[in-house]
Amino acid sequence: MTEVGSRHEPTTAVERLESLAGPDLHDLCDAAEAAVVDGGGFGWLKPPPREIMETYWKGVLLIPERELFVARLDGVIAGSSQLLRPGRNNEAGAHMGTLTTFFLAPWARGYGLARRLVEAVEARARELGFEIMNLDVRETQSRAIQVYEQLGYQRWGSHPHYAKVGGRWVTGHYYHKNLL
Repeated sequence: MTEVGSRHEPTTAVERLESLAGPDLHDLCDAAEAAVVDGGGFGWLKPPPREIMETYWKGVLLIPERELFVARLDGVIAGSSQLLRPGRNNEAGAHMGTLTTFFLAPWARGYGLARRLVEAVEARARELGFEIMNLDVRETQSRAIQVYEQLGYQRWGSHPHYAKVGGRWVTGHYYHKNLL
């Protein structure tokens, strides 16, 4: 029994997810929808129908070059990111990974999960022998940019027509980080 006025300390976790169990698919879709509505979607400008979102997440786990990482707040999936490995035919780029589809639901911010998600992807990339991590991000995603830059990512370029949001062009930024 908790005392009146006592504060609950939430539990947090970041893990690589190899299968969807229990409420994971539902939680992942809910968190993604919240992030998209907040403007932090990974390509989506508005949440797609639930069956499309569910199919997307199930499909991620089937792609050999993708690894899914999730952040949990009190056991509930609150965000995710993916490590994209180069295809087997890309020998010249075999030393580079790409951090992609990074998001955190607005209700889970402020617990250090964003930083931990990126660090988990980086740790896995190092395990796999990658030397460089690449990523790209819309300029409107200022919190994600702040996390990346705090973790040592260097902006190497920008594209003024990276995305179209609300009929207007949005610039995208490209980053890299040396993992050695």
